[in-house]
Amino acid sequence: MSETAELDAMVDAAAAVLGLRVAPEWRAAIRAHLAISLGHAHAVADFALPDEAEPAPVFRA
Repeated sequence: MSETAELDAMVDAAAAVLGLRVAPEWRAAIRAHLAISLGHAHAVADFALPDEAEPAPVFRA
């Protein structure tokens, strides 16, 4: 399955679960944003942390 087909399947599944209608002219933009979001998620997931890493304290602006 191609990347485009995989992204389209994800869009179709999410739209069905959320009860949304996806107009054909929106599909390319949704696919592009989904690909970018998945790229960011992979970058975060692939970042190795040492075992001794601690969560940051609460940050208040």
